[in-house]
Parts: sequence; C-alpha cells; structure tokens
Amino acid sequence: MQSLMAVRWTVSLILEARNIQTAPKSCRLRFCTANLPSVCQVPVSEGKSVQQTVDVLHKKLEQLGAVKQGSFCVDCETYHATGNVSGQPTKLLYVMHNSETPLSCMGLFEGGPCMIADANFDVLMIKLKSHFQNAKGHKVECRGSRYRYCDFLIKVGTVTMSSSARGISVEVEYCPCVVPGDCWNLTKEFMQSFLGPSVPELPSVFAAKPEGLFAPSDGVDTMTQYLELFNKLRKQQVPGSNVR
Repeated sequence: MQSLMAVRWTVSLILEARNIQTAPKSCRLRFCTANLPSVCQVPVSEGKSVQQTVDVLHKKLEQLGAVKQGSFCVDCETYHATGNVSGQPTKLLYVMHNSETPLSCMGLFEGGPCMIADANFDVLMIKLKSHFQNAKGHKVECRGSRYRYCDFLIKVGTVTMSSSARGISVEVEYCPCVVPGDCWNLTKEFMQSFLGPSVPELPSVFAAKPEGLFAPSDGVDTMTQYLELFNKLRKQQVPGSNVR
C-alpha cells in the first residue's frame, strides 16, 4: 500500500508538469528539505590549466593536514518537453545523481518542484521519452577527491561537459552543525585557508530559509547549488580546459 501511494505521488508530479495522462508505476518519491554543504566555483589560476589548479588545491589541503578519503561524482542529465501542452511554457527537467547517495536520484524541474526518487526514476524517464527527450551533449559531470579535515568534509571536483573541463568546484561541509547561520563564519574562515579571496558569501539557498534544523540526508540544497554551477559553466569556456 505504501509503495502504491509513493508511485501515485511520483506520477502526479510528472503529470502536473506535462499534463500526461498515463505513466509507468515504477518510482517512489518523497519531498525534499534542506542540506548544509556550500558549493562554489573556483577560478582557474592565471597561466595554469584546470588540472594544475586542482593539483594546487589538493596540495594546500594536504599541507593543512587534510586526509584524502576516496572520490565523488555528481552528474546531471537535461530533459526537455517534446511539445507545448495547453499553452503552458515548456519546462526543463534535470535528473541528477550523487555518489554520496548511490541508491537515489533527484529530479529538479526548472523553477520547481524538486523530488528524490530511487534508481527506477531513470527507467521511468526512458518510458516517458515520447514526452521528455534527453538533451544530447548536455550531460555535465563533476568528479574529484574527498578530503576530511577535523570536522570538515571537502570535495574538490573538475566539472566536465563533452570530455572538456569547464571549471572547478569546491564543496565544504561542517559536519557537526545543521543550521547554516550558526556555522557559516567558521566555514568561511576555513575555506579562506585554502581558497584565499575566492570564498563565496552564504549561498542563497540558505539565506532564504528560516533558521532551524535541516535534514542533511536529503541533499536538495546541495544539488541545487551544483545545478546552478553547471548551468553557469555551460555558458562559458575555460582556458586550458582540455582533459588529458
């Protein structure tokens, strides 16, 4: 019974976005809350390639005493509606995956809503290909290394599209705290120790939220930041960006 109710939630979101009359019963869904990590773009150092700049960041982290703990990957596929329904504006649908949550994927409609589903969501999108088409050549990936420094988790990644490196991402999470306003100054000070002046301000996804406890496992705010970064990097070229 619970599985059937979850399927209905998933299909209703898809149908609401496209006014589709039928859809396969293959996906479970729950609405998403918030997450704490900050994701930002790091500029490529003058006279250096993307990979050389990433190597410099790795060296700075290791000099601080950070310990490498494996790798990570975030990817994003873009889907567009095949036709306009009832005069409604066409919305893009972004389907994202994060290696931190390997059994889940995330669907973010342009302008909302957001949803988290299990791996069957990818199968659902294939079955809905007559209504949502994959935008070929628009897949974006961010791959890199995970580091741990005391209570901080740091991820330095290279963002690639069509085998070309477009930029560098850094994600920093202060693990003991789930209230952004309470730990942002500490997080910012730590980021300055290896990013220098490239440290961003408090991400807008947090600034717009009331204070309170959030649920880090949902990851919507983190993935929203990655999506904003991916869309920004899609529109620009980075010197020395060829992947070796």
